[in-house]
Amino acid sequence: MWDRRGPVRRTPVRRATEVLMPGSRTGGPPVQRAVRRPAVPRPRRENPLRTLHTRARKAWDRPLTAYYLILGGSALITVLGLVMVYSASQITALQMSLPGSYFFRKQLLAAAIGTVLLLAASRMPVKLHRALAYPILAGAVFLMVLVQVPGIGVEVNGNQNWIALGGSFQVQPSEFGKLALVLWGADLLARKQDKRLLGQWKHMLVPLVPAAFMLLGLIMLGGDMGTAIILTAILFGLLWLAGAPTRMFAAVLSVAALLGVILIRTSPNRMARLACLGATEPQSGPVDCWQAVHGIYALASGGIFGSGLGASVEKWGQLPEAHTDFIFAVTGEELGLAGTLSVLALFAALGYAGIRVAGRTEDPFVRYAAGGVTTWIMAQAVINIGAVLGLLPIAGVPLPLFSYGGSALLPTMFAIGLLIAFAREDPAARMALAMRQPRFGKKRNGGPQRPRRWNTMRRRA
Repeated sequence: MWDRRGPVRRTPVRRATEVLMPGSRTGGPPVQRAVRRPAVPRPRRENPLRTLHTRARKAWDRPLTAYYLILGGSALITVLGLVMVYSASQITALQMSLPGSYFFRKQLLAAAIGTVLLLAASRMPVKLHRALAYPILAGAVFLMVLVQVPGIGVEVNGNQNWIALGGSFQVQPSEFGKLALVLWGADLLARKQDKRLLGQWKHMLVPLVPAAFMLLGLIMLGGDMGTAIILTAILFGLLWLAGAPTRMFAAVLSVAALLGVILIRTSPNRMARLACLGATEPQSGPVDCWQAVHGIYALASGGIFGSGLGASVEKWGQLPEAHTDFIFAVTGEELGLAGTLSVLALFAALGYAGIRVAGRTEDPFVRYAAGGVTTWIMAQAVINIGAVLGLLPIAGVPLPLFSYGGSALLPTMFAIGLLIAFAREDPAARMALAMRQPRFGKKRNGGPQRPRRWNTMRRRA
């Protein structure tokens, strides 16, 4: 074509289906250009710590968690305690011209009796637990009075708080006073809460505090300050669970602290124990700190994994009370830091389970009793381990479920049975237990036998 300015170049019209070739102006054969698809986002990599935390929370929230923690934790502590009693007591038994397994056999017998008590307490209904409160309290008071009768009470290590049963068997009634205060105090506070009387300070304190001070007086007549401290901790735990005001709590604490200071200042033995805090030499001036310092030596020589079972050096006459109050030190020497941390973890799990049972129940008696038992066991463990570590003065209390001593083991195992029974009474736990299927199916009338299978915890819940 021509116009006034000259020839006009005509551009070919492209169809809609045609696509220009790269670098071509006129186009060519139609080529389909590849369509870019939107990029698919890659799945995010989950944080392993967050995943572990989520799974742990799901495991903790299961209805039977507290039940299995109490049952498994107490069983492991008791079994490990038997092993350490056998290891730590052999030299002491041989020095007393006794068989090497003498103390172990006595502890094993106490553990067998305690297992029966634990199973019985775990199967008792709550009404029976409440009914046993007053007989146990009366029996404990009667036995603690008998301790002070000449010819009946026996003095051990300067404290007259034992009763000889004949032969080599003795009983310490003050250990049963802890169980008595827990059950009786829980029943008393629960009845007053049902009547809505705990809002008045006189109903909260009377007769709980006078009865507790009566037990403390009977214990202190024998000179056992360690058990008195545990009993005071149980009293404070019950008052705290009952919702005692801060002023009332401070008043009771002030009275108890004043009495404690007076008892310590009037006893040279207790003043010497206070002077051994932080001691690094067995003879710190005029004060003999042999036991406290050698407990630190035992822990320090254990290292990470210890010297091995039975290979302790301190138990060869160097560390007094190696199988009772200072068995934790021998555990650190033979099993190392790993063994001591395992014991601490078991007690922490037991304490968490007890707090969980007390916090989730709607029964006031169960709440007070579970809280009292948890306070008892945790306070005694802290005082014993703190004394071995040199952080607290030596109070002469055994490590619960772990140290040698049948008088301490029996009421503690009965108290563990109470916690197990309370954990089973939780509504969610009862539902989970009711949904369990038997391992071997029952044969239906006219039908085949059900297949044998295990149900996991997830299916049960």
